[in-house]
Amino acid sequence: MPKILMVLSAASTLRLADGTAHPTGYWAEEVAASHRVLTAAGAHVDIATPGGVRPTVDAISLDERGGVGPSDAARHRAYLDAIADRLAHPLVLADVHAADYDAIYVPGGHAPMADLAYDAGLGRLLRTADQRGAVVAALCHGVAALLSAQTPDGTFAWAGRKLTAFTDEEERQGGLGDGAPYLVESRLRERGALVRTGAPWSSTVVRDGNLVTGQNPQSSAATAEAVLAALAER
Repeated sequence: MPKILMVLSAASTLRLADGTAHPTGYWAEEVAASHRVLTAAGAHVDIATPGGVRPTVDAISLDERGGVGPSDAARHRAYLDAIADRLAHPLVLADVHAADYDAIYVPGGHAPMADLAYDAGLGRLLRTADQRGAVVAALCHGVAALLSAQTPDGTFAWAGRKLTAFTDEEERQGGLGDGAPYLVESRLRERGALVRTGAPWSSTVVRDGNLVTGQNPQSSAATAEAVLAALAER
């Protein structure tokens, strides 16, 4: 049974470009669909957050403001309710050891842009996992968490690696637009990542060895399936 660490943001707000605080959290589908696919395949999934803080679900990921219809919202909510105890008592991220897990998986929502992208401890955890050959996976805005990982000389740890993320076009079409403090796709390109994107809102997954990334919420199940495939090859 593979062991997977799902890392969620502890942030409930994101500071926008104009300095205002925007309510945020994890995206319901990205956690629910990913967790469902992974555990249905027999994986053991632990949840961790910075400080062991109970993560916040982004309210708009459960209604039509986020493009989520009533039936989908009800399904995601029901699944989150089913794992509510695990979400309420996450592990403390700083206490986690990469050697204990076969994969690390970071879902999105805008929240990772606020804390995980700058978490040096997470960066070290991701680098160690990568060096061990464990699967490192991130989804949508969760790919911003990769920005936390630097080599000892200050180089972006994923420079030269192929990956995808929530695209600049998607941010403009259905995200925060010009209000975003930065654009995840652009920031990754600036740091040297080889970003590969599909059509806006398409299910798009990019795998580069043990690195698996998904573009958007529509890619949730496919990203989890790609992680399982990568684990099967280890």
